[in-house]
Amino acid sequence: MFVLPALAILATATFAHPYRRSDGLTVDISGPGSRVSSIEDLKFSATVTNTNAGDVKVLKYGTVLDGLPSRSFSVTKDGVPVDFTGVKLNVAVSDSAYTTIPSGENVTVEHNVADLYDFASAGKGTFAFEPITDFRVIGAEGRVASQLSAFKAIAEVIEVEVTSEVTKRSLKRSTDVCANETLSAFINASYVEAKELALISLDYISTFGNSPNNTMTAYFSTNPAQNVTDKLQLVADENDPSRTLNCLDEYGVCDGNVIAYTVISTTDIYFCGIFFDEVPSTDLCSGNTTVAARNIRGGTLLHELTHAVADTVDVTYGCATDQRLTAAQQIQNADNFNCFVAQVYNDTQC
Repeated sequence: MFVLPALAILATATFAHPYRRSDGLTVDISGPGSRVSSIEDLKFSATVTNTNAGDVKVLKYGTVLDGLPSRSFSVTKDGVPVDFTGVKLNVAVSDSAYTTIPSGENVTVEHNVADLYDFASAGKGTFAFEPITDFRVIGAEGRVASQLSAFKAIAEVIEVEVTSEVTKRSLKRSTDVCANETLSAFINASYVEAKELALISLDYISTFGNSPNNTMTAYFSTNPAQNVTDKLQLVADENDPSRTLNCLDEYGVCDGNVIAYTVISTTDIYFCGIFFDEVPSTDLCSGNTTVAARNIRGGTLLHELTHAVADTVDVTYGCATDQRLTAAQQIQNADNFNCFVAQVYNDTQC
């Protein structure tokens, strides 16, 4: 998504079934050559070509189509993963979250990865860059609310040797803080509601656990109840005074679809403008919103807190799609926790 050095963004979206191999989208990666002297030269171009007979609409976040400082490549050195330090996003799935690729045409996105991975800890040497090509696709005329087809395009792994300079980079950021009293109050109320949602869900799990056909099994299937409890308890107990909640987009991530993001290197959380259009949990009871709308402000903040304290990622977005993930994906996907706590609140408090 962006070019960030010590930060990571996670996004929320709606995906479908386990990935199928696709010969309809091809991915070509061009890089700086087999050897560079500095990580500053680690710049790649990703070209995605549509070989289908018709146009396709592809969700861009979380793939090489995303020009934000999010995770678009898996990077390893000698088979050992290099830590990602960019940003994790929470995304509103609107039409602009997609890139339309006409039949026979392509889209190219530039990536500068020097600031997004911890090359300093890995040290100089040969790094392997594997593009993330897990695409969620609908037809060009498809509605964004419809189920997406999940495809994994085949792409080559590029190896580049860094011979000298691997000094850790850091994103340039301002020192502004949220001085707007109205926005600050909104964030504080959302934080309280996020904690409340976690506690209500913990009580629900202690009562029902993995009983058949309940909300737990819908969102976490065969995962042990304790695994879900552990992550929600971390949210409920969060009390780190050094973690900041910010109303200014200091990293330039808010593109109109991003609701909020977490900087992985600091675990600080940043809220975009559309977050402040979200609603309190009680609106579920009044009928002003639904769980599927994914616009409960406490749920969004809980989503980000699971990134910050429970090491979740963004596998996909959308409550119905979350339920179709594998058990292993569900326990790692922040949106599963977001939708789960909202559904529990709706079922037990309304």
